[in-house]
Amino acid sequence: MTIVEDQTAATLAAVARFSEAFDWHDVDGVMAAMSADCRFESTGPAPDGDAFSGTSAVREVWARFFQDNPDAKFVTEAQFAAGDRCVVRWRYDWGSRHVRGIDVFRVRDGLVTEKLCYVEG
Repeated sequence: MTIVEDQTAATLAAVARFSEAFDWHDVDGVMAAMSADCRFESTGPAPDGDAFSGTSAVREVWARFFQDNPDAKFVTEAQFAAGDRCVVRWRYDWGSRHVRGIDVFRVRDGLVTEKLCYVEG
């Protein structure tokens, strides 16, 4: 394997760890998959969303999201990675409604350092 292939495999593994914890609404697991200097950019409020940096701020966002959305379900529709970046196209379902969007991840040292979210509509 080349260095880029190794990095891509590590990126996919890091995003998989993050996603598994997210699917279980496991805040501790999500944060264990993120770096101390992590950054999260949400889809709202429009037009640019909010940005959160550092474990304390990002943990608070996830805890509130899982509390407010106990039935939140994200389904990965497509995913690809190159080097330290990964793009995930997803569908978010709640009740009888849904939206689609993408997340752009950046990984460093096996941990998610950045999760930028974009939504259609």
